[in-house]
Amino acid sequence: MTEDALPTPTFVLDAARLRANLETANRIREEAGCKVLLATKAFALPAAFPMMRGALDGTTASGEHEARLGAETFGKEVHVYSPAYTRGEIERLTTLAQHIYFNSAEQLDTFGDLAIAAGCQIGLRVNPGYSNATLGGALYDPCAPGSRFGQTADTLDQVDWSKVDIFHVHALCESLHEGSVGLINHVAKNFARQVSMVNAVNFGGGHFLNKPGYDVDALITAIRDFKAEFGVEVILEPGAGLVVNTGELQARVLALHHNDGAVAILDASASTHMPDVLEVPYRPEIIGAGEPDQKPHTYTLAGKTCMTGDVIGKYSFDAPLKPGDSLIFTDQMHYSFVKTNTFNGTPLANLALRHEDGRIEMLSNFGYETFRARLGQ
Repeated sequence: MTEDALPTPTFVLDAARLRANLETANRIREEAGCKVLLATKAFALPAAFPMMRGALDGTTASGEHEARLGAETFGKEVHVYSPAYTRGEIERLTTLAQHIYFNSAEQLDTFGDLAIAAGCQIGLRVNPGYSNATLGGALYDPCAPGSRFGQTADTLDQVDWSKVDIFHVHALCESLHEGSVGLINHVAKNFARQVSMVNAVNFGGGHFLNKPGYDVDALITAIRDFKAEFGVEVILEPGAGLVVNTGELQARVLALHHNDGAVAILDASASTHMPDVLEVPYRPEIIGAGEPDQKPHTYTLAGKTCMTGDVIGKYSFDAPLKPGDSLIFTDQMHYSFVKTNTFNGTPLANLALRHEDGRIEMLSNFGYETFRARLGQ
């Protein structure tokens, strides 16, 4: 399939750009001597897993279904963390994951023996009190006041550390190397006693490894120094950082409207296809577009749902927009297609893969059946 024939809206992963990003991950693995896992909460596209498998050590999940996806379609190691489990979830997860992380001493006491008896490695999430979420403020800060994530530092004496193999912290969100290195140094300084009682330290996700300006050498040095000091294995769980700038959301203009300025209504929606535009919020870039009034023709771009706030943002263009025009939103591979929904019966955006030879392969054909299946019998 050619670019011109691509139906819209469709998320398109570019395999060549993904391969380049994976080289960064593999370099960190080899030079720092650590494990790197794919966080499937940020990116879960089984068609890409064969390419990713050689550069990564496995997947990390935020629940049972992601763990099953990792076990069935990625292979290698499966790690899973959730703020809370049911007994049934733990029983099923022990057949899918080799590493199960608990959120608190209470959850560890309740289910730890069950997981240990099944041969799983046990992790405990600790709230390190280190805030470096560079996106979305408290909404994306695992260490914000009142956070439900992790055993707090002042209660670590309540933990039965004889059951814990992995000390787990997650405090970052789209952080550059200053955040990654800062977290590693913070743990070394403030949690040395606990680290001395485990076999591995998992520094979680949020390491924006492939973002321009990220100093990979600084991260490698920090991991090497930490391993030399404590003699433990180190694990990273990037998600978005593995797929920065590896794909787009392609959309088209459906209609034009005027109300206090020009409005273009698209077949792509912030509410259903790019929910982080509203949740973070942020303004995605469009190829060939500029800031409002930077170019001669400025439009508010909006989706076709009935939600008043289904607005992507204001953009300017060299020429007037018209129905049928193609718009390409960049850097749409992380946290977009995994969060899409069918509000108003809006079809899910389809998924496609641009192979390294330029050929485009459609990976889905979402339609009414997908919408209907989510509504029960």
